[in-house]
Amino acid sequence: MTEQQTAAPTTAGDPRAFPHAFIAGLPKAELHVHHVGSASPRIVSELAARHPDSAVPTDPEALADYFTFTDFAHFIQVYLSVVDLIRTADDVRLLTYEVARDMARQNVRYAELTITPYSSVRRGIDDRAFMDAIEDARKAAEREFGTVLRWCFDIPGEAGLASAEETLRLAVTDKLRPEGLVSFGLGGPEIGVPRPQFKPYFDRAIEAGLHSVPHAGETTGPETVWDALTHLRAERIGHGTTAAQDPKLLAHLAEHRIPLEVCPTSNIATRAVRTLDEHPIKQFMDAGVIVTVNSDDPPMFGTDLNAEYAVAARLLDLDERGIAALAKNAVEASFLDPAGKARIAAEIDTYTETWLAP
Repeated sequence: MTEQQTAAPTTAGDPRAFPHAFIAGLPKAELHVHHVGSASPRIVSELAARHPDSAVPTDPEALADYFTFTDFAHFIQVYLSVVDLIRTADDVRLLTYEVARDMARQNVRYAELTITPYSSVRRGIDDRAFMDAIEDARKAAEREFGTVLRWCFDIPGEAGLASAEETLRLAVTDKLRPEGLVSFGLGGPEIGVPRPQFKPYFDRAIEAGLHSVPHAGETTGPETVWDALTHLRAERIGHGTTAAQDPKLLAHLAEHRIPLEVCPTSNIATRAVRTLDEHPIKQFMDAGVIVTVNSDDPPMFGTDLNAEYAVAARLLDLDERGIAALAKNAVEASFLDPAGKARIAAEIDTYTETWLAP
């Protein structure tokens, strides 16, 4: 028995419960969610208590104020202060396992968790110990919660090409590469961090069998998305918010079926978009672009994946079948094996039909 629900809630069919109760029980996959950024106030306060020299509050209630951002640069500053709490392999294991527990409670069946190993190993955590910690947590989470985790190793762009070289080394070295690793990414600030400079690292990661999933177009214009497609051979785009400004880009994404990893609340919290009503998610859908819904750094933004689905349902005016279709988008856009995709898609269909049955 896992912590996940396996049947529709008893409020099935009650229109007053829609969409939140429907979403809560819906089997889901998540493709854009960060490892450290998924640490709940409970986890962060425990880590802060372990490392009292940190500026991060140990009181979970005080973290709400600490996680109030003035802009994207401030978000990065706060994010890195939480990264600094991950100092030992035991910290890594605790974080990973507890993040999986929180996902399971939301009926997340599969997640590709974005990990930035450079940030940990440069703080002194042994390479092998880091890999063992995330893998041990991954296997325990699947065994105990039924949630399947896979990894995206992410270059912290603000740290420059040295971080790209180190991230690549950790991702492709045979004796280090973890079993759960499926993709190679690029995060951090976009301003002043041009995408083309990372081409050699993505080329080598792709040659080693990893998928390309860089962030692009979050805080810079659509040209950054074009760069990610052209130079980094992106198979999915993290955020891609400003792609809405370029009709040719939208047409290209739709034609080539390159999904966007959309994170609505994150975009508001970091001031990438002014208000939810101005969010371009509907433009993406209307243009035929594959949209997946994600939470990015959920506790930092006061959200979770269930809440993001509720936001998307409102912005897109979706009924239960429309929400289920969004959930299946994420499954199909994932790097899960075909049998795994078919299994979760079937769960989504069964759940939805049970919910809608008279």
